[in-house]
Amino acid sequence: MFDNFPLWPQRASTMAGNVDALYIFLIIVCGLMTLLVFTAVIYFAARYRYRQGVPAEQIEGSIPLEVTWSVIPLGVFMVIFLWGAVVFFQSRTPPRDATEVYVVAKQWMWKLEHAEGQREINELHVPVGRDVKLIMTSQDVIHSFFVPAFRMKQDVVPGRYTVAWFRATKPGTYHLFCTQYCGTQHSGMIGDVVVMEPAQYEAWMSGAPTGPLSAAGEKIFAELGCATCHRSDGTGRGPNLHGVFGKPVALEDGRTVTADENYLRECILTPGDKRVKGFQPIMPPFQGLVSEEQVNALVAYVKSLSPSTQPGAATTSAAVVAPQASGKASPKATEGSQGN
Repeated sequence: MFDNFPLWPQRASTMAGNVDALYIFLIIVCGLMTLLVFTAVIYFAARYRYRQGVPAEQIEGSIPLEVTWSVIPLGVFMVIFLWGAVVFFQSRTPPRDATEVYVVAKQWMWKLEHAEGQREINELHVPVGRDVKLIMTSQDVIHSFFVPAFRMKQDVVPGRYTVAWFRATKPGTYHLFCTQYCGTQHSGMIGDVVVMEPAQYEAWMSGAPTGPLSAAGEKIFAELGCATCHRSDGTGRGPNLHGVFGKPVALEDGRTVTADENYLRECILTPGDKRVKGFQPIMPPFQGLVSEEQVNALVAYVKSLSPSTQPGAATTSAAVVAPQASGKASPKATEGSQGN
């Protein structure tokens, strides 16, 4: 009779069990504490009730009792904190070899593009048993990518990348919601995550021969003239972007940053904010000149220039941005070459 009233959503990812276990532990602890408090209230109300003719007694404090009700709750809270921290860091640390999908949220839809080039709207196809990393940004307001069956929720913020990952464990179709109020049609910003068997997924991927995202980024890189300044032989007016992704980059102001996705993005859109040491600020900003999809493609291309990184890796190359080789240097080039 309870088939239509499940206590928990279906579990369909490797993280779902860990999240549920912590949640159940919290419910048990809260339930036991509630029971203890109400039991104590009832007992003390009966034991120390007002009785005519019986004078009240002064009760002095008890050091052992005070230590007990301080140490035991502290221990319980530390267990909750450590357990929650482990679950949090596991859910926020994508595996290095994860398949990458770029997500652009806008009122009121999800636009997704696989590193292999396939594009989807309000639907995401993934293989079962494979790590999938989502590299997400918003085109307008704050959204939130939530898949209950995966116990995964991540805010999607304009002006930067946020990252989430999952590994689906069961084929099927699972609901995708936006859980951050984003306007009048917020409730309609829904979709599906379709988890497929590996063979079915490969067949689906081969049905849209669009070419990898990095190839699109390379084309944009050339069209913007970035290759003029960001030369692979190191003779250009901008930094060499080959191998820069994920590496430390020295900036002109003395700081050292890691060339990750957000740094690459910043270098493309506002290259003057973090200038690479040894390069003049001659690269123009591309804010408003390139779309979010084009920025994603440029980032993917710069990442592809680093052999040690997987196609579509979520980290960004800091070197590209800061150095800004020439007035026409491509955003892509600015992203990855700064630090090297």
